[in-house]
Amino acid sequence: MVTKHQIKLIKSLAQKKYRQQLGLFTVEGIKGIEEFLNSNFQLENLFTTKPVFDAPSNLTTKISETELKKISSLKNPNTAIAIFKIPKEVKVDYKGLVIVLDAVRDPGNLGTIIRLCDWYGVKNLVCSSNTVDCYNSKVVQATMGSLTRVNIEYTDLEAYLKASPCKVFGTFMEGENIYRLELPAEGVIVLGNEANGISKPIKKFLDKKVSIPQFGEFRKTESLNVANAAAIVLSEFKRRTIEM
Repeated sequence: MVTKHQIKLIKSLAQKKYRQQLGLFTVEGIKGIEEFLNSNFQLENLFTTKPVFDAPSNLTTKISETELKKISSLKNPNTAIAIFKIPKEVKVDYKGLVIVLDAVRDPGNLGTIIRLCDWYGVKNLVCSSNTVDCYNSKVVQATMGSLTRVNIEYTDLEAYLKASPCKVFGTFMEGENIYRLELPAEGVIVLGNEANGISKPIKKFLDKKVSIPQFGEFRKTESLNVANAAAIVLSEFKRRTIEM
């Protein structure tokens, strides 16, 4: 059974200020919860309708489908919801490829970019303070567990980029064709806001502007979704590291 206090707590975690105050966030669904249980993230509580998890019994509460619907943020809840502790943030270094996000606001985009980092072996992701919170439930859901394998730091982008010993690339509509460039195995790649792109203060720290060319006959598409752009850019950088 889930108590009124627990319901109130879980509901409060939908807001960033309470996640930060309490140092907690929620994960929903069997696959996502299993990923976090098998990681270094620390479980606070698990509420489940089925005994399918390898979790400490003192932290697990059996609940009904009706109770799950009360505490879930999903229209169609899937078996369980878990509360995990937010780990202490680890500073990002400049090794390998690093993705930097400048005011990316959509949870789905951030979640997808985190999954892409995991897929392409990018261990570090740097976000501006006005990028959506990576512990937002929609972001967590979209990562499908990849949040457990990517180190994310929210920081002052100007200070971070200024100190970079690596070449800094930025994605633009009018940049150099990425398919014609020599790309390094190490570097910093900046992706901008969905509507406005990379902000003016950040542009001054870029060493090279890159673009993904359009191949369509009419070329009337205004821009690519930032997560789609991230996939293409990461693929192109990583492709160059493959020994043929």
